[in-house]
Amino acid sequence: MKYDFDRVVNRRNTNSVKWDSSKEDVIPMWIADMDFPVAEPIVEALQKRVEHGIFGYASIPDAYYEAEAYWWEKRHGFKIKKAWIDVTTGIIPALSAIVQAFTQQGDRVLIQSPVYNYFGTSIINNGCEIVENDLKNIQGHYEVDFEDFEKKASDDRVKLFILCNPHNPVGRAFTREELIRMGEICLRNNVLVVVDEAHRDLVYSGFKHIPFASLNDDFLMNSVTCTAPSKTFNIAGLKTANIITANEKLKQKVNKSININEAIEPNVFGIEALTAAYTYGEKWLDALLSYLEDNMNFLKDFVAERLPELKLTSPEATYLAWLDCTGTGKSSKALCSLIYEQGAVRLNVGDTYGKNGTGFLRMNVACPRSILEEGLLRIEKVMVELRENESL
Repeated sequence: MKYDFDRVVNRRNTNSVKWDSSKEDVIPMWIADMDFPVAEPIVEALQKRVEHGIFGYASIPDAYYEAEAYWWEKRHGFKIKKAWIDVTTGIIPALSAIVQAFTQQGDRVLIQSPVYNYFGTSIINNGCEIVENDLKNIQGHYEVDFEDFEKKASDDRVKLFILCNPHNPVGRAFTREELIRMGEICLRNNVLVVVDEAHRDLVYSGFKHIPFASLNDDFLMNSVTCTAPSKTFNIAGLKTANIITANEKLKQKVNKSININEAIEPNVFGIEALTAAYTYGEKWLDALLSYLEDNMNFLKDFVAERLPELKLTSPEATYLAWLDCTGTGKSSKALCSLIYEQGAVRLNVGDTYGKNGTGFLRMNVACPRSILEEGLLRIEKVMVELRENESL
């Protein structure tokens, strides 16, 4: 079946955070939200549910759990059980509830900067301290600083490690060896591993997503994994995610915390969307991945040929490009503002993801090629003017 990812859909005036929170002439390439219509089986499932006409409190059918388990095994070779699954309204509410369940005020939580900014929000809001294990940028490829990781994990006040894999924003899909080494360090130091695998399905050719909990029984029993179909199938607005916990003692604490935080009520449409996506959406996803990879390659070539001041971090996963702008002579905040005001393109400032993100910009390439090209041409115009002004 042919999927038309080149088709431009007007999202203005649809209450879109991505499109309606910027000026009318701006191309938004910031928040992690794709500009593609969802897979047809999802639309059909939602239409059928809408036709029923009553949308009261919803229970979760076996088909939902079966679809979740099917997807884990089919796409990632990981067999999970229904008893491990807690349904929640999103990964961020889940992370906040998990931090609350396993820490006390003043405890510390380890993260790998630069990383998704809401990790820090969840930690701070629960009265804990952030401990950063800065990823090392080795010529455009990020690696774990294991010496620093072990040192910080050995702090008795560090109770949790939040692992983002695939990593947002640097685009790493961590290798088996990296995951094992991090997991073993956490086991030695009695640190619980909390895994955000929101982008698990968005991995490019030559790379593989390895679920942390699938590596061995020790890791399975010392981890809590958060997933959602939202990034894969562009249904973030349906507010549906899952927490996978095999360790019954840990699961009891997770379940209690998400109930206390009232983050467990399922979305009636989210139930239908997840079930349809994981049951019938695989061909659409495969076509999407091919298109996204072509977009990344288009970006890579454009940057190399026409934006010499910028460098693209080698993308392994996600549709979020991580651009080094230190060669421009401007701070990432200043350059991002300039691109917005003069180029009418909205990007994310790297500093948002921690101090280790200073000097970088994040760009969302999950859009039709024509929009990506127009956005890059606008950025190029800004950069040309910047060069000319500096040469005066």
